[in-house]
Amino acid sequence: MATFFKRILRWIALVGPGLFCLGFTIGTGSVTSMVKSGSMFGTGLLWVLAISAFFTWVMTDAYGRYGIATGDTAIHGVKTHLKGGKIWAVILIAGLVVSQWISLSSILNITSNAVAEVLYLCIPGLTPSASYWIVLGAAVLIAGTVWAILNKGNYSTFEKILSVLVTLMGFAFILSMFISLPAPGTIARGFVPSIPESADAKLFIAAFVGTTMSSPTFVIRPMILKSKGWGPGDGKLQRRDAIVSASLTFIISASIMICAAGILFTRGIQVEKVLDMIYVLEPVAGRFAVALFVTGLLSAGLSSIFPIMMLAPELISDYREGEMKTGTPLFRILTGVAALVGLTIPILGTQPVITQIASQVTLVFVLPLVILSMIFLINKKSVMGTARPGIVFNILMALALVFACVVSYTGVVALGKLI
Repeated sequence: MATFFKRILRWIALVGPGLFCLGFTIGTGSVTSMVKSGSMFGTGLLWVLAISAFFTWVMTDAYGRYGIATGDTAIHGVKTHLKGGKIWAVILIAGLVVSQWISLSSILNITSNAVAEVLYLCIPGLTPSASYWIVLGAAVLIAGTVWAILNKGNYSTFEKILSVLVTLMGFAFILSMFISLPAPGTIARGFVPSIPESADAKLFIAAFVGTTMSSPTFVIRPMILKSKGWGPGDGKLQRRDAIVSASLTFIISASIMICAAGILFTRGIQVEKVLDMIYVLEPVAGRFAVALFVTGLLSAGLSSIFPIMMLAPELISDYREGEMKTGTPLFRILTGVAALVGLTIPILGTQPVITQIASQVTLVFVLPLVILSMIFLINKKSVMGTARPGIVFNILMALALVFACVVSYTGVVALGKLI
C-alpha cells in the first residue's frame, strides 16, 4: 500500500503543472454548466465538450512548447516580441483579470453555499433561517484562509494543495457518474453534433468553451513550467503533461454532465441552482452520494479560488520581469483585492445559476486574442529558432482560432438575448 501511494505522489509530481492548470480550468462554473446542461439536454452537448477539450490540448501544448523552448513567459513574450506588444499585453491582462474576477465571486458564493449545506446536514438543530450569515461567514473564512496561504507559501506549496484538491475532485465526480449511469448508446449519441431546440442551448455552448478552453490556463502555463524548472530537454514531459491535463478536463467535466443526465434529465428535473442536485441525490442514492458530490463541488471551488486570486499579481509580474513573484507587497495587495471582489455576490445574497453560466461565457471573449498571440509568437523564427511547429500543428492552432471566434460570436448573441 505504501508503494502504491508513493507511485501516486510521484505521478502527481510529474504532472504538477497540468494539475495546477486543471484546478484553474474546472471550478464551480464548470460544475454549474455541466449540471444545468445535463439536466436540460442530457448528454446532448458532449460533442461540444469533446471539441473544446481537444483544442484545449492544442493550446496547452502550444504555450508549453513556447515556454520550454524560450524560457520566457507568455505576457512578457507578447510585450517583447510582437509589434505593439505592450498594448496587446495590457489588453490581455485586463481581459483575463476582469473575466476571472467576475467568475471568482460566483465560485466563492457557490462554494460557501456548499459549506452551508454540509452544516445543515451535519448539525440537526441548524436551520436555514440564518443561511445568509452562515454563507457570508463561510465565504469570508474561505477567502481569508486562501489569502493567508497564498501569502505564506510558494509555487511548490500551491501545486501540492491544488494537486490534492484536483485529485479529490476527479475521484468524487467520476464515482458520482456511476450512481445512475445512462445507457451506453445514450452517452454515445452525445458525441453526434446537434444543437438542442432551446433558447439556452447556444449560451451553454459558449459557457462550455469558456470554462474548458480557459484562457488564463494557457497564458500562465509558461510561467508555471519556468517555476518548475522545465527547459528544452523536457519536451516529451511537457507534451505528456498537456495531454493528461486536457484528457482529465474532458473526463471530469463529462462525468459531471453524465451524472446530471442520469439523475436529473431522466426524471425531468431541471435545477435552478447546483445545490438543488444534493436534494435529488439523497433520496436516489443516499448520503454517501451527497457526500461524494459535495466533496467534488468543494474541491472544484477551492482548486479554482487559489489560482484566480493569484492571477492579477502573476500577470503583472509576467509583464514586468517574465517570472512568478510571490510574497511581494503587490502580491499581498492584489490577492487581497481579489478576495474582496470575490465577496460581492455572497454579500448581495443572491446568485441564480444563469449568472454563473453568463460569467463563464465572458471568458471566451479574450480567447481569440490569446490564441492569435501564441500563433504569432510560436512561429517567430527569431524567438523559436528550430523549435517552430510544423504545418499540421499550425493548422490545428488555426482551427482553434476559428472555433474560438465562432463561439465568441455565439456568446455575444446569447448574452444579448439574455440581457
